[in-house]
Amino acid sequence: MRYPIYQVDAFTNEIFKGNPAAVIPLDAWLPDKTLQALAAENNLSETAFFVPETDADNSDFHIRWFTPCFEVPLCGHATLASAWVIFNKLGWSENAVRFHSKSGPLGVHKSPDDWLELDFPNLRIEEQQTPAIILEALGNAPAKAFHVPSDTNDMIVLESEAAVRAVQPDMRILKQLGNMGLIITAPGDQVDFVSRYFAPGSGIDEDPVTGSIHSVLVPYWAEKLGKTKLEARQLSARGGVLRCELKGDRVAIAGQAAFYMEGTVHLE
Repeated sequence: MRYPIYQVDAFTNEIFKGNPAAVIPLDAWLPDKTLQALAAENNLSETAFFVPETDADNSDFHIRWFTPCFEVPLCGHATLASAWVIFNKLGWSENAVRFHSKSGPLGVHKSPDDWLELDFPNLRIEEQQTPAIILEALGNAPAKAFHVPSDTNDMIVLESEAAVRAVQPDMRILKQLGNMGLIITAPGDQVDFVSRYFAPGSGIDEDPVTGSIHSVLVPYWAEKLGKTKLEARQLSARGGVLRCELKGDRVAIAGQAAFYMEGTVHLE
């Protein structure tokens, strides 16, 4: 069997920046072990797979995301990359596409300036004592942290963009979190807020740009800054820019995409 595969850099308008995602459209689902093997072979932070849902009233495609090690419940950059493929490679004539996912309904709208806006859930957080593993891995983490009960992430807030840039986690220790990821954030110097994201237990030491964590970051910073429209930057080596808006129980996360390559997967 042969399947098309695309690689798109998300949350950037330049190749070799933003977050690369593999996208594999399917006519029907392959076995989970095959999906996981494909994601491991691609060795990107996420590989997205989707199948058409022609009989569904509220979705066009069913989408799933896999890291090299696990299936994840929500992924922003690979959803954006998938939408880019649907709009630009699969002949989709509408300006919006609707996905069914493990995190509920997701939408992507194409704006006139070719930014793609994700319609994601607003994920609540719970304050907690910073887990001992995070304290040990970072060395200077604050005593209070936040947990995202509906996702596999914890979050800590630092005082400045410089502090976020300076973080050098001990990945061997942080890997003990298993499939839990760590969001680190602070107010930005030239944007509203900045972040970095680490998930070594899921095969991702540092993710270049993570759309899904903005389902947590946007509500948090909207309350702290007293505004609903925010600009964000992820401070990885590749970097990425996101335009965000809090819309009640939903979060709009917009970014650009740069097409890198396409090919064919051969499964004998």
